[in-house]
Parts: sequence; structure tokens; C-alpha cells
Amino acid sequence: MTILTLPCKRLTLAILSPSQAVLESDFYRRNQAHLAPWSPVRPDDYYSPEKIRSRLAQQEMAFDEGYAVHFAVLDRDSEQMIGACNFSGIVRGAFQACYLGYHICQSRQGQGLMQEALEAGIGYMFETMNLHRIMANYIPGNERSARLLERLGFEREGYAKAYLNIAGRWQDHVLTALVSKVYENPDELWSRQLS
Repeated sequence: MTILTLPCKRLTLAILSPSQAVLESDFYRRNQAHLAPWSPVRPDDYYSPEKIRSRLAQQEMAFDEGYAVHFAVLDRDSEQMIGACNFSGIVRGAFQACYLGYHICQSRQGQGLMQEALEAGIGYMFETMNLHRIMANYIPGNERSARLLERLGFEREGYAKAYLNIAGRWQDHVLTALVSKVYENPDELWSRQLS
């Protein structure tokens, strides 16, 4: 049973329950080589249904407690998982921000699907979760991510040396962020958070 779904034109964003671990395991096994240059090195059993079931249970708890929102991107027709967009590290208080991570099936690149998914996910994070800022970072040379974030309105804010250990080595990242236009007045944000 899916925990939350957001319907889009061609997709559905879904927070999967642990019982749907096979769906996610299948996606990562099909795309492991494609995602490897942009991902940390993982143990051999990282994408097994058992390990994913455990992670989905942790993600469900994080969602319930307001710390993260992990969406599977599902093809609306086939219901096959074709990507993911994750809003993690949610910080409240004066910051009201999170980090965005995303990826899509190699065979579905270049069709505008990730932009569609992220527009829906970002809308949810700003409008329902009442966040003010979403940060997304990418490896220099990842032109697809750079163009996608630019189309979504993310602005470059910096450059971090040896930021994350990706594909077995510490890699620099370009730092970007998107600020919600919903809150022109900071007092409005606080009053919505308290209600």
C-alpha cells in the first residue's frame, strides 16, 4: 500500500511502503551501471528487496516525523518505477529548508519526465510542507542536471571542493538553491508553521 501519491500528467510520485520493495529493487538493478557515476559506492546487497524494505520503513518513519520525503517516480500507465526524487535533511526553525536528490532511468532521459516529477515534488514541499528553500548540488560536468535545475529556477550559490564521496572518490559540487516565492513576508511563514 502506497503511503502518499501525487498524480502528474505522465507520472505518479509515490512514497512507497516496505511491501513495495521489489518495485524499487527492480528499478535500481536495471539502472545500477547508469547511476554509478553519480552515486556513492554501495555494498553488493544494497539494492536487494530485503535491504530496500528496511530503508523504506526508515523513510516512512522519516516522512511521518517530517525529516524527509522520498518519492518514487512511477510511469502512470505501467506503474513501473522509472526514477526517484528525494527531499532530505529537512530543517525547521529559522531555516525551513531541505536537500533535493534525483535520478531517472537511462531509457527515459531527455523526455522531460524528471522536470515534471520535480515540479510536482517541489510544489508539494513548498505548498504542503511549507518549506522556504530547497538546495540541490551537482557534479561539475553533469550538464543534464545543470540544465534541469536552471529550467526549474535554481540559482547557483557556490562551489564546494571535495564535497561528497561519489563513485569512490571525493568530488567537487556546484551548489544551487530554489527559494519559495510563496512567502513574501517571513511572518506569514511562521504563522503557517504554528497553525
